[in-house]
Amino acid sequence: MAKRTTKKTNSNELDGQEFFAAIAQIEQEKGIKPGYMMEKVTQALLSAYRRDHEDVGDNLVVEANEETATVRLFLKKEVVESVDDPGTEISLDEARAALPRAQLGDVIRIEIKPKSFGRIAAQTARQVIIQGIREAEQGMIYDEFCTKEHELLTGVVTRIDPRSGSVTLRIHAGEQFTDAYLGPNEQVKGERCVEGQRLKVFVVEVRRSSKGPQVLISRTHPGLVKRLFELEVPEIYDGTVEIRSVAREAGSRTKLAVWSVDPNVDPIGACVGPRGQRVNTIVDELKGEKMDIIKWSEDPTAYIAAALSPADVISVEELPDGKSCRVVVPDDQLSLAIGREGQNARLAAKLTGYKIDIKPASAPLEPIEVPKTDMEEPLFQEEDGAPESEPQKAPEEEE
Repeated sequence: MAKRTTKKTNSNELDGQEFFAAIAQIEQEKGIKPGYMMEKVTQALLSAYRRDHEDVGDNLVVEANEETATVRLFLKKEVVESVDDPGTEISLDEARAALPRAQLGDVIRIEIKPKSFGRIAAQTARQVIIQGIREAEQGMIYDEFCTKEHELLTGVVTRIDPRSGSVTLRIHAGEQFTDAYLGPNEQVKGERCVEGQRLKVFVVEVRRSSKGPQVLISRTHPGLVKRLFELEVPEIYDGTVEIRSVAREAGSRTKLAVWSVDPNVDPIGACVGPRGQRVNTIVDELKGEKMDIIKWSEDPTAYIAAALSPADVISVEELPDGKSCRVVVPDDQLSLAIGREGQNARLAAKLTGYKIDIKPASAPLEPIEVPKTDMEEPLFQEEDGAPESEPQKAPEEEE
């Protein structure tokens, strides 16, 4: 006896179980929050129907019930005697053919078969869903990398532009990854990269753009040196030693001012490490960049004198404006204090925030002009060319 087969009847509903299973799978694979894809699919169904029926307006309704595994699309129409707008109105006779109790003024819902959408409408729905997935992924990447601002990340060089020298790196943050652009101005001068090389970069900023999140990275930012010391020096990581200021000229030299919360801990010795191992690791990462580590001080004169190391300083005199100072050094230390092309003095000024005027000990020092105040000005001032007034005599008594 032949096996009896049952013919599937066409339904106005989507295959609900497969539909919800597909949404759950997408959300799980992409890490998208639950409910987001249902919202995008709803928008896709509405956009698909409006693609061929622009006059329906806001009368479309999508009902998705996960418990019963049904997704249905309805068009609301008002029952009228004379139909002027077929997209939103229906005649009384047509309405009663579907609902015998329909009356004038009622609003009835007509179910639409999503499977009957045309090819163009289906493509519209597909684009809406793909765009929704892309926006969700970009949003997750932006949120993840926003937590990494001003942090150190390791990237892999994927492309080098031979014309401009710019480098493209693939960087990861948690489970998310993106490609970041390292421009020539953000690269250390003289540093050469090869594809597949791993580089530590400093995340300067994360921005939103039309093409997705844009992560701005740098190899020349002073924050890169600070984060490298946090990785290598446990005392900085746990807060015992603090980095108070950093002045850097990438690829050449960096000055670092450190301070210890614990008086028993030497901040400079902690940063240098036994036999210089800690600082040497950072110097190797920065391709031989020199490191000057000094002790921060609340006293500006002591702080400025230390900032000019390795030069010896005889005296530091703070000027009245509070933003500049005059430093006296031995004659044989003048070139060392200034540095090659003024680099040492320039970095010291950046580190301390003071404008530094360096003088040799043999040069005569000019007197510091103290600005006059109103109290120091004479009470009376004679006009130019006017003779000084003589003291008045007492009037003589009349005889």
